[in-house]
Amino acid sequence: MVCCSRVSGFALGGPVIVDVDMAQLHEGAAFGFDVSLRLLPIAAGDTVSELDRLKEQLVYLRFWQGIMVVTEISLVGWLVSTVDTTTPTLLFFAIVGIVLLGLGIFLLHRQIERRIEQIGRL
Repeated sequence: MVCCSRVSGFALGGPVIVDVDMAQLHEGAAFGFDVSLRLLPIAAGDTVSELDRLKEQLVYLRFWQGIMVVTEISLVGWLVSTVDTTTPTLLFFAIVGIVLLGLGIFLLHRQIERRIEQIGRL
């Protein structure tokens, strides 16, 4: 059984390490006690590893790429369904939006590829 566990993260005051006594946490939870966690500040010299930083960037970039893909699919669907009834100005802006979103998705994909290559080099 694990006695203690340390989890790193961020709080309002900056980066912290949560020091958890698992036995006390389990015992307190079993009897309905309020168990609090201690937050220990991380020293200035401690940094998040390069691998973790790149992974977080990769997740963030993939999140925004997903939003852009869904937006482009929705815009194309709208354009296909209303091409006969829409005004020429709206049609022009929809096409420009589709092209710009496609370019943004491509550029974001290139950034994701670079992050994956950087992770591979570590």
